[in-house]
Amino acid sequence: MPNISDIRKEIKKHANPEKAKFIAGYFKTGKGQYGEGDVFLGLTVPESRKIAVKFKDLSLGDVEELLKSSIHEERLIALLLLVHNFKDKSKQKEILDFYLANTQRINNWDLVDLSAPNIVGEYLFAKKGERSILYNLTRSNSLWERRIAVVATYSFIKNNEFEDTLEISKTLLNDKHDLIHKSVGWMLREVGKRNKKVLEAFLAKYSKDMARTTLRYSIEKFPESERKKWMGR
Repeated sequence: MPNISDIRKEIKKHANPEKAKFIAGYFKTGKGQYGEGDVFLGLTVPESRKIAVKFKDLSLGDVEELLKSSIHEERLIALLLLVHNFKDKSKQKEILDFYLANTQRINNWDLVDLSAPNIVGEYLFAKKGERSILYNLTRSNSLWERRIAVVATYSFIKNNEFEDTLEISKTLLNDKHDLIHKSVGWMLREVGKRNKKVLEAFLAKYSKDMARTTLRYSIEKFPESERKKWMGR
């Protein structure tokens, strides 16, 4: 069975210092920014996915060690390992509980976006009685837990269930962080791609209360004339 040393050696093989410098700026790692202190090696997401599949048998203890790392790609690969192994139904509850116990390490937008729908969302899509988990996350003081809450509903949206997305979006309309404005707008846009009337009804009630970023993201797929109408309200 592979161990933490084996996977870290593999990760280092793919390090790209030049790409790492660029990525660090893109993920806002400067002082006082949301990604302050995050360290990048310069791996791409496809490279990270391949490593996760190659080391899919890594123990949960070693996955936890990766998730504690200050290196961004190590945390990403830990989450991609969880996503891959979540396909095994016998492991789903254990992985969900582990994920929710370690949200403080799921601390950048890509880490949330590449994992929350595939773990939290997939689990709760089949467990409607447990969706209070999402609403607890929505009320969290943690930016990342709030983002997990709304982005997890992408799994519901793909199955044409919009109620939780709309309710969580409504709760987060007055959030102060731009990363929440963007994530709410993104999920609303995905609702609109599947049912434009549902999105328009939501916008008719709440467009004047939402951040401009949220509104702009949500109507991104509308014709230009309609976008101008909504932005001018």
